[in-house]
Amino acid sequence: MIRKLNLNIGNSQSVFSIVEKERLQTMKIGIMGGTFEPIHIGHLLLGEFAYEDFGLDEIWFLPNGNPPHKETLDTEEAMHHRIEMVRLAIKSNPNFSLNLSEADTKKHSYTYQTMRHFNEIYPNDEFYFILGADSLFAFEEWKDFRKIFTTCTILAAMRDDKDASAMKGQIRYLTEAYGAHIELLRAPLVEISSTTIRERTAKGLSVRYMVPDVVADYIKEKNLYI
Repeated sequence: MIRKLNLNIGNSQSVFSIVEKERLQTMKIGIMGGTFEPIHIGHLLLGEFAYEDFGLDEIWFLPNGNPPHKETLDTEEAMHHRIEMVRLAIKSNPNFSLNLSEADTKKHSYTYQTMRHFNEIYPNDEFYFILGADSLFAFEEWKDFRKIFTTCTILAAMRDDKDASAMKGQIRYLTEAYGAHIELLRAPLVEISSTTIRERTAKGLSVRYMVPDVVADYIKEKNLYI
């Protein structure tokens, strides 16, 4: 079944299709949320390692239209560009999907609400929420964070063995304090950030090999971040 979500951008309308596969059996689904401004190689590697290491069936990429930690609202046009770059970046990987559940720019999206929604729609599936080390240590600052633990397994990315002790300690603390189910996700160390990509673009510098070629071409074509 294909469900279409319409985003009005100015006087035009963009239509993105979300493929909803019939659930013939339990699926293990990884969730990658973020602003993806823009999506880069680090995001894709994290998704690929989670997919392989935990035997997942799919990775869903969820661009967040209005994340709680941002002080300013994104425009619908800017949101359109972020969504399109995610679509381009993942289109060659059949295991990656675009999900627009958090794409609304007019209200905050909270992880506990999104994950609860997924559990209600797909009660037989297993969800794995992928996050970085910084987010793991700040997890208690998230809105209604306790409710997240009941909806999914957390995959916490560790990019350096020297952080193993601290990560394991935090996992043990959250597990004992809140009954969380958290697994370590070992991923390669990739020192790339969306901020760096935007800054390099603004200076007229190359972002090749930091983002997929199709994303680099899109940034150049649309004159983004200049």
